[in-house]
Amino acid sequence: MPTGKIKKLVRERGFGFIAGVDGKEVFFHQSALVDVQFDSLHEDQEVEFEVENSPKGPRAINVKVTK
Repeated sequence: MPTGKIKKLVRERGFGFIAGVDGKEVFFHQSALVDVQFDSLHEDQEVEFEVENSPKGPRAINVKVTK
């Protein structure tokens, strides 16, 4: 499962971007979070995730905070 850090959060819209270890940014929506609330996330927090294709490009799903 890829890992990365939260690069940016857009709290008022419920989404953000993850910077993967490969340097690529991936969009994620709060509905893709597993066992964590969107409001508890912060930038530079480490996460693991899966990537799926969407009509607007790749997006992260099953986003989990690494411990």
